[in-house]
Amino acid sequence: MSDRVPVLIAGAGLSGLSTAVFLGLHGVPALVVERHASTSVQPKARGQQPHVMETMRLAGIDEQFVAASPKSRGFVLRIVESAAGPVFREILHDTYLKLDHLTPARSADASQASAERILLARARELGGEVRFATTLESFEQDEHGVRALLRDSGGTREIRADHLVGADGVRSPVRETAGIGTHGRGTLGHTILWLVRADLRHVVGERQVMYYMQNPRLSGGTGVLASTDAPDEFLVGVGYDPERESLADFTPDRALEQIRLIAGAPDLRAEILNADTTVASVRVADRFSAGRVHLVGDAAHTMPPQGGMGGNTAMMDGFHLAWKLAAVLRGEAGPGLLASHDEERRPIGELIAENQYRNAVVRNAPEWAEPDQEPPIEEPGLLLFGHRHPGAVVREPDDDGEVLEEPTRPTGRPGSRAPHVWLSTPDGRVSTIDHFGRGFVLLTESQSWAEAARDVAADLGVRLTPLLLGDDLTGDWTKPYGVTPEGASLIRPDFVIAWRSPGPGTRADLKAALTKILSR
Repeated sequence: MSDRVPVLIAGAGLSGLSTAVFLGLHGVPALVVERHASTSVQPKARGQQPHVMETMRLAGIDEQFVAASPKSRGFVLRIVESAAGPVFREILHDTYLKLDHLTPARSADASQASAERILLARARELGGEVRFATTLESFEQDEHGVRALLRDSGGTREIRADHLVGADGVRSPVRETAGIGTHGRGTLGHTILWLVRADLRHVVGERQVMYYMQNPRLSGGTGVLASTDAPDEFLVGVGYDPERESLADFTPDRALEQIRLIAGAPDLRAEILNADTTVASVRVADRFSAGRVHLVGDAAHTMPPQGGMGGNTAMMDGFHLAWKLAAVLRGEAGPGLLASHDEERRPIGELIAENQYRNAVVRNAPEWAEPDQEPPIEEPGLLLFGHRHPGAVVREPDDDGEVLEEPTRPTGRPGSRAPHVWLSTPDGRVSTIDHFGRGFVLLTESQSWAEAARDVAADLGVRLTPLLLGDDLTGDWTKPYGVTPEGASLIRPDFVIAWRSPGPGTRADLKAALTKILSR
């Protein structure tokens, strides 16, 4: 007899643990298996942009991310010859984006190691089970679910799951077993990374730094220096050609030479704590779903690190997938709702992967530039809050399905993010965003629309509540949402506008819209 779980997640990185957290918020316990013995012990990707922090607010752990952020005096991102200079270009001088006009959330700068620990604890609090040192050996699926074989130190065990989420990284055995290919620019370059303990205050001060080096004296002509959670520890990397050399060729003396070139300090004393290799690539899965198998994070899209959106996008994959899985598992939605995971998240994955490639060209590899190479998108508001999800919505006739929409000029169209608008209450102000995330919400000033929402929720058996603005809850919301005071806007659990009625309508209109969105 095999055990049965609603959702089996392969991989306990940022994407897998985020998916487990958001499933837990929707009342669905997940089983997460991870082949490693623990969460990441390396700093890896760091930083949580405001759109991710909105979701962490919903999960109740945003303050933990802020607390895990280094207490430094600012952040600087530069293209340089060495940490000591000269500086070719300064790209950022503050990691905490000021986007108060778009969101009530702030940024954080926790490392991947810290982020995974926070997510792990919250996933378990919400009923998820996470097993380390456990490998997904094989799986097969049919119309009834997924049968998976797990292996740990005690042997093998069979698990039956309704759905399997592949969050198992770049090489993703889940993706390969599901028969999903990839496309994209492929492998871009190889890097050797050292975790180094050294006193670099004379060149970086007390700031968090990310320096990209362009220096012909470095291996591969490129390098990187990045702060970690510890003020005297840094990630230092250089390019190399795996066809001609390996990690073993970088002896302690050669490694120290490269580290000193990056620091711009010929007499630097440095202790190498760890050495590893990494590969930069641009690959996107051809499909993000295949039957009952769904991909998130690096299993779905890999990209160079330049731009800092890889980890953020991985976490958002889980946020947008979890409510759909929960709705199907609760019987509120038909299985067709899950087809929108590919329709909505793949174009975003492709856009961000390509944009990070363009960043890599500018920051590290100008020789990769093509004659008609477009510059990267550098407007943070557009990249964070401009993504559209026009799959599980009622699209309007003039909607051409574009991937981005300028969030400073919101249209309120289905598929776009519900705009942040401050609302006044007797106890102070709150954001519209703070009312979303647990189920569908119908935003309206109309009592008749509010009554229609209650009726439709009862008829369809779905989590739909009205947010009725009036005497004690007021705000200038109608223009950003593209409706009149007699209208209504239906918001999905992932902050996406699913449907709207610019003016008065009927209960039947709302029911028909929700039935379509949920593929019933």
